Amino acid sequence: MAGDLNDESEPPWDSKLTRSKQRWAREGKFLTGKTSRPEEQRLPPGQHLTRDWPVLDLGLTPQISRERWRLDVYGAVEKPIFWDFAQFFAQPQTQFTSDIHCVTTWSRYDNQWEGLSTHDLLMACQPRDEARFVVLHSHDGYTTNLALEDFAADDALLAHSWSGAPIEAEHGGPVRLVVPHLYFWKSAKWLQSIEFLEHDAPGYWEVRGYHNRGDPWAEQRYSGD
Repeated sequence: MAGDLNDESEPPWDSKLTRSKQRWAREGKFLTGKTSRPEEQRLPPGQHLTRDWPVLDLGLTPQISRERWRLDVYGAVEKPIFWDFAQFFAQPQTQFTSDIHCVTTWSRYDNQWEGLSTHDLLMACQPRDEARFVVLHSHDGYTTNLALEDFAADDALLAHSWSGAPIEAEHGGPVRLVVPHLYFWKSAKWLQSIEFLEHDAPGYWEVRGYHNRGDPWAEQRYSGD
């Protein structure tokens, strides 16, 4: 009953999500230690600049319209998500400008992205305390794994637009992950689902000799690096 002094429902300022946000802040749970680098250190070792955006994939380009696209978020989360594109687009939208660094040694500066930040996704799905990793599943069968701290980087997002236009299918549209501080194979194209896990689960390239994390500035290209 409205106004009942004995009402035990949670007030809006004391919801479980609010308490989770406060705990994450205390623990620094999603801080990645991102470093701001001077211009002369902007290009990671072993990389060369390109103005193009080369296309690299497994040889299959899924053709998925925005009307058919879906995103499932599940696993070690309090609130699983099952969105169509309209529901995804109705979430807070963020714009970031960041660089791309591909393990095949090319880099491209100043890419303009728009989409849902991974921070906002985390607030929506509320990972459980035991969640430590995510696995990205793509429509072409591709998978890649990330530590939760890397997935939650300040400039990471689920992007639907690049340079002011929808991301083309060959580059991973309708929606792809963008995690700028890691080699770009970690930024899964044609995103279909995100699985939160307690234990790590290496993906397609990681079980085929690529490094499990892929830090460009440490040249973590292959498993022995």
